[in-house]
Amino acid sequence: MFPEYDVIVVGAGHAGCEAAAAAANLGSKVLLATMNMNTIAQMSCNPAMGGVAKGQIVREIDALGGYSGIITDKSMIQFRMLNKSKGPAMWSPRAQSDRMRFAEEWRMALENTPNVDFWQEMISGILVKDNRAIGVRTSLGIKIKSKAVVLTNGTFLNGLIHIGEKQFGGGRAGERKATGITEQLVALGFESGRMKTGTPPRVDGRSLDYSRMDEQEGDEVPEKFSYLDTTQPLQKQRSCYITYTNPEVHASLQTGFDKSPMFNGRIQGLGPRYCPSIEDKINRFAERDRHQIFVEPEGWDTVEVYVNGFSTSLPEDVQYKALRLIPGFENAKMFRPGYAIEYDFFPPTQLSQTLETKLISNLFFAGQINGTTGYEEAACQGLMAGINAHQKVKEKDPFILSRSQAYIGVLIDDLINKGTNEPYRMFTSRAEYRLLLRQDNADLRLTPLSHQLGLASDHRNQLTANKLQATKQLINNLKQKKFKPLDINPTLADLNMAPIKDTSSLYQLLKRPDIELSTFTAFNQSTKEFVENLNKDIAEQASIQIKYETYIIREQENAEKMSSLDEKKINPDFDYLKISSLSSEAREKLLKIKPTTLGQASRISGVSPSDVSVLMVYLTK
Repeated sequence: MFPEYDVIVVGAGHAGCEAAAAAANLGSKVLLATMNMNTIAQMSCNPAMGGVAKGQIVREIDALGGYSGIITDKSMIQFRMLNKSKGPAMWSPRAQSDRMRFAEEWRMALENTPNVDFWQEMISGILVKDNRAIGVRTSLGIKIKSKAVVLTNGTFLNGLIHIGEKQFGGGRAGERKATGITEQLVALGFESGRMKTGTPPRVDGRSLDYSRMDEQEGDEVPEKFSYLDTTQPLQKQRSCYITYTNPEVHASLQTGFDKSPMFNGRIQGLGPRYCPSIEDKINRFAERDRHQIFVEPEGWDTVEVYVNGFSTSLPEDVQYKALRLIPGFENAKMFRPGYAIEYDFFPPTQLSQTLETKLISNLFFAGQINGTTGYEEAACQGLMAGINAHQKVKEKDPFILSRSQAYIGVLIDDLINKGTNEPYRMFTSRAEYRLLLRQDNADLRLTPLSHQLGLASDHRNQLTANKLQATKQLINNLKQKKFKPLDINPTLADLNMAPIKDTSSLYQLLKRPDIELSTFTAFNQSTKEFVENLNKDIAEQASIQIKYETYIIREQENAEKMSSLDEKKINPDFDYLKISSLSSEAREKLLKIKPTTLGQASRISGVSPSDVSVLMVYLTK
């Protein structure tokens, strides 16, 4: 009935979709197995992509040839560049999405990707032979062979939904849980755990009074996510709104705390620290008398609204009463209550840098099965797992990104070396080279690597090459355009800026913190015309490189020093027990993680700098 596939991807969420697309576009024959073909790429929680650090990840996925950026561009209803008042390392694109169109665009993209087949059924087990994954077994008992398997099960593995004192099995509202895989993997020797996440109620936007809320519009000149020229920025946008809880809301919610599964011990798994439920906020931040609520439309045409900031697992009647005490929600009609969901995950220290499991070869994990939270974190893992599954079955070199190359590299490095006891979410603060890993230069960093791999198209690579050349040319032009003090000091004085003492180029002037490219339009007519005719993206890229040149060089030098440690290879079977001068904790962690380089060893939690020095001496000998 089925041919043998190169790669079978289990689960069609954000991780599974990117995994299937990547492996197929590289040339592998792929089967994407899902429990429900109608919920491919479903946005289970908020209808948005990007945000702080997450927007950088979406740009990186796009630069590598993934689909998330393109799909987001085609389905967004609002675009905002966050943190624009801060330095460029903090700028983060975010899009409000049309939930239904997002899923539809993803399905159409996959159906139009050669080499992708689909199968709708629960996968209940992995076929394993000689410690190698050779396919999957479905709930109907069908065996489908493959050379590699990628598990992207999301919240479905033994998923348990909680609403107050009620609980029932499910991987998402209205969908059943997946069983069998956890039990098999544990029997094979894998360590598993439980995590939880939650979602807020959805309400009828027709029943809300937006006049009592603050309007949050999109950017006046919206951008887009994809570096490709096949998508266009929005011409019109939908607004979001902001309102706040109050002491009355909190008091109403507290009446149900005794029935909260989070407080009475029914939920065992740890939830996301940085996206707590409303009851958790009230409990942890008792001194605050209000919390922000983001009122987000679910799409262009639907009346359904997502109540961001009101995630809860309290009884539905408690949710409803408290919700109606929020300004603007006095007559709110609820479509469905919020809920919490517990699910199985597998500590990611059991994976190699390619996201292949150490216990079973040709078996890869990606997404929430690895303890992460967020569409973007899942999607980038899926992309990397799909790439490396293809590379493995085609007997090619693995594709690994370092911490200085991408946020994706930071995320995977954190997961496999440090593990996580709570849902892992990406932040800019997790990246030590964040000035290098900006959202504006992901194509310059990653597209050439992906093109060499065979994933990024020739057209995409040419666009990147053109951008790189144009940026270099502009920087050179700015160096050539020079002004004498007599020519521009009067203009600088009018702008309340310090005068220059010697002849200076536009390049030198742009290094000053109070001068932007737009400042030059006041100098003279020819300079004004020169600046106004610049391509916006090229001008921004050149300006950032010039202004932050010293800091960028410093980060590059630090990254190169660390890369020297990553060049020192360690045999995964190295016997750390014979090095008596290592700390006992270091020996324990090194034996568990089995790092492949000295750099990786240095980033393992519990391995001190002195332990790294001991290893370096031993490896040198």
